[in-house]
Amino acid sequence: MSNMAAVAAAPSTSTAPIYRPPSPSKAPLPISTLTLTLPSTFNHTKTRSLHISNSLSKPISSTATTSSPTTEKFSFPRFAPDEPRKGADILVEALEREGVTDVFAYPGGASLEIHQALTRSNKIRNVLPRHEQGGVFAAEGYARASGLPGVCIATSGPGATNLVSGLADALLDSVPIVAITGQVPRRMIGTDAFQETPIVEVTRSITKHNYLVLDVDDIPRIIKEAFFLASSGRPGPVLIDIPKDIQQQLAVPNWDVPMKLPGYLSRLPRNPNELHLEQIVRLISESKKPVLYVGGGCLNSSEELRRFVELTGIPVASTLMGLGAFPVGDELSLQMLGMHGTVYANYAVDKSDLLLAFGVRFDDRVTGKLEAFASRAKIVHIDIDSAEIGKNKQPHVSVCGDVKVALQRINKILESRGARGKMDFRAWREELNEQKVKYPLSFKTFGEAIPPQYAIQVLDELTDGNAIISTGVGQHQMWAAQFYKYKRPRQWLTSGGLGAMGFGLPAAIGAAVANPDSIVVDIDGDGSFIMNIQELATIRVENLPVKIMLLNNQHLGMVVQWEDRFYKANRAHTYLGNPSNESEIFPNMLKFAEACGIPAARITRKDDLRAAIQKMLNTPGPYLLDVIVPHQEHVLPMIPSGGAFKDVITEGDGRTKY
Repeated sequence: MSNMAAVAAAPSTSTAPIYRPPSPSKAPLPISTLTLTLPSTFNHTKTRSLHISNSLSKPISSTATTSSPTTEKFSFPRFAPDEPRKGADILVEALEREGVTDVFAYPGGASLEIHQALTRSNKIRNVLPRHEQGGVFAAEGYARASGLPGVCIATSGPGATNLVSGLADALLDSVPIVAITGQVPRRMIGTDAFQETPIVEVTRSITKHNYLVLDVDDIPRIIKEAFFLASSGRPGPVLIDIPKDIQQQLAVPNWDVPMKLPGYLSRLPRNPNELHLEQIVRLISESKKPVLYVGGGCLNSSEELRRFVELTGIPVASTLMGLGAFPVGDELSLQMLGMHGTVYANYAVDKSDLLLAFGVRFDDRVTGKLEAFASRAKIVHIDIDSAEIGKNKQPHVSVCGDVKVALQRINKILESRGARGKMDFRAWREELNEQKVKYPLSFKTFGEAIPPQYAIQVLDELTDGNAIISTGVGQHQMWAAQFYKYKRPRQWLTSGGLGAMGFGLPAAIGAAVANPDSIVVDIDGDGSFIMNIQELATIRVENLPVKIMLLNNQHLGMVVQWEDRFYKANRAHTYLGNPSNESEIFPNMLKFAEACGIPAARITRKDDLRAAIQKMLNTPGPYLLDVIVPHQEHVLPMIPSGGAFKDVITEGDGRTKY
């Protein structure tokens, strides 16, 4: 369906008795002849885990939707059922009906009406970010930590364009968010009005879908569709652009208007073909060196994945996005594969004869040189997005569908055959265990200085691996992926595909809002942290118990590592301190914390680390720990971009000349 077709769809011709006030400013729109009625969309509650459904291709009869009016289920005392209200109030009530309890919204002229309506809601709390990018990253953190769609709101023009990085990030990492933007009044669109940006056009290629609302009566349907689109199939961001005059226009909402997504629904994958699943089981039984390659698509099927591994004994290598889908500390875990993955994970893929790729997209940071990646293996690829199958690497067997459903059915086949204990991959596991002993994850020491990896190890020990961890992007991100032992899905929040610096702090805000009783730690670098440092104000005002462990090396560490390795250590604007006084730590992050009333401390010696981290964890509310680390340290192992497993680097740091 084209976007303009979506936005211009006429109100439903439902027979429900409802008064509609005259709208003289609106031109009559053609009524669509195709009406597809489905049940009301997801119940967005804290206790419900996100379930990606493949069984929505069968429409429910319209009587099922309209026989019991939605208003009976919800109580909204602000307006009588037939009382006209502003479009902004209809929007807020539509969000309430989706179960939304928290939004991350920054006001402006074109979204003023929405914020006024939010003040009239007793169900939705606005967590006020201090920058729209902070708002969209917080919405992502909320969605990644809870599995539910995150909601952010911004004004037109610069407010809307400040959401762009977050929308691109959510699309690449398949994160369900709904972004709502104010827009100039309809009559002013296209006139270069003050704070006018065609945000639908700007974001067309970085959203799963987007809308420009041209009819106030479309708001209930569009919100329903937006949450359904964001959460179903391969999740992703949906943007809704609402002109100010639509927000101000009076109307009586019809909550029983069905969704109109026939094209999308027809493309949702069906249940997997049983013959394909039988073929996968046969390939497993014939293999000698199978390995699982699991990604972010497995976050909702962790239980099924664990059962599959229990039945087969196949070792598991995870992508950056898939960490936690299978417990990192398990004896069958190979931890992360790829550019900065473990030697033994990459060894396993290189030597395997069967690669089971579940919920992954064969990203270049995983595969390196495509022709050399898993070159000895037959490849089985299961993914919900048909566009990913065969895009980078051609599989021998492919299943387009929900990994959760596919694993449930494969597990049933294995159980029916009494597979547990019958598949013997002991020799293969012993071979991989030898690699684990030979090439463990390790790090160098720098006298009394604090190795950044050691700081993460201590944090893992003191939190018993149970904290929710967010990160920025760079060396600290890779060390957090390598040295924290994630036990479950949605513990690990990071910008994977886009690699957006500044992600860690606002993402931690979203995680803390979604999980108020959890320990949330932002492991950040000084370069990433300062990009959204203004969100310290939000953390303080909301009194969110976000702990920030800042690995401060005064440099853009990952770029410095590449300079060391490939550019003869020539520093090209990667020093973030004060060149006129390199002996002092600059800027003084403790002062930023102090300005926002957040307790903070700095440590420089390894002997002080454990007590300092314990104090951070014990202090109620937010806390910033500035951990000074040497900039010479490198993230290892490392397979250079475009390289193969044979090119892996396991030695050296910034003290060596290359």
